Amino acid sequence: MCKPLMTKLLAGIGLGAALAAALSWLPTVAHAAQTYPDKPIHLIVPFPPGGGTDTLARVLAERIGAQLKASVIVENRPGAGTVVGSDYVARSAPDGYTILLNTSAHAINDTLVPKLPYATGKAFAPIAIVGRAPNVVVVRPDSPFKTVKDIADYAKAHPGKLTFGSSGNGTAVHLAAELFKEMAGVSLTHVPYKGASPAMTDLIGGQIDMFFGTAGAVTPLVKAGKLRAVAITSTERSPYWPGIPTIAETCPGYAADVWYALFAAAGTPPAIVAALNRAAIDATQSDLFKQRMGSEGITNVPNSPADLAKYVHEEIARWRKVIEEGHVSMG
Repeated sequence: MCKPLMTKLLAGIGLGAALAAALSWLPTVAHAAQTYPDKPIHLIVPFPPGGGTDTLARVLAERIGAQLKASVIVENRPGAGTVVGSDYVARSAPDGYTILLNTSAHAINDTLVPKLPYATGKAFAPIAIVGRAPNVVVVRPDSPFKTVKDIADYAKAHPGKLTFGSSGNGTAVHLAAELFKEMAGVSLTHVPYKGASPAMTDLIGGQIDMFFGTAGAVTPLVKAGKLRAVAITSTERSPYWPGIPTIAETCPGYAADVWYALFAAAGTPPAIVAALNRAAIDATQSDLFKQRMGSEGITNVPNSPADLAKYVHEEIARWRKVIEEGHVSMG
């Protein structure tokens, strides 16, 4: 037999064997999807215990578990700006038993983190957006800045003099401020902190002029009268922040909500992703979710895995522009 023909035959045999092997997995995958879940689900939170994302995870775990009639165990795997926990899920078996709850950091890190150990758009199976909340711009109660226009006008007249704190370089709240700088055409000086608490302590003490923080972080101090809310970063006013205007009312088109979403490892069967999506959306529409997360300003509307995939793609592009133009780095 001539060599080219033999090569073609062997190639055909190899392709056939590979196809047969792939097809042999289909009954197993189908059975797994039909019986899912038949063991505990691990919900990975890439933040330390006790924060807003951890609180959200525990509310979701309770309701998703009830919907799916399975235990949902919350595991905190913090580190490297959510990369440690995210990478753990990306490397896990694509069976729906290890899922990730991440924030806007999921899209931000695609540009911010050098040598990311996974490809954000390929390593995960999107499940659902499970919450959105505005960031809040706060100042001291005696601050002369009562509106976003006050801040912008002063910053234009005194470039770089106004300082703003954030919970760290490259965080969603830092980038919310960078987006404001870009859209308002102003110069502000960033003072990064290792967390929200020390930043707000310095704000109260007069070391910085303002703070961009999550609603959950600033709410207690605003309610206590130790800080004053100037604006929120969502496109529309929030019922949880009555009377507080949006930055968009001064800078049309501005939007910088924090969002929360669930992901599984890429390759997770669509039927399992769909089951998780249904359970997650039901959880966010529950009275428990609305009662517990309302104080954090977190709300949600039903959405699909395809909606989340599209949104992440858009968010990666949006924050890449802000990071590159603002020369933002992690350190």
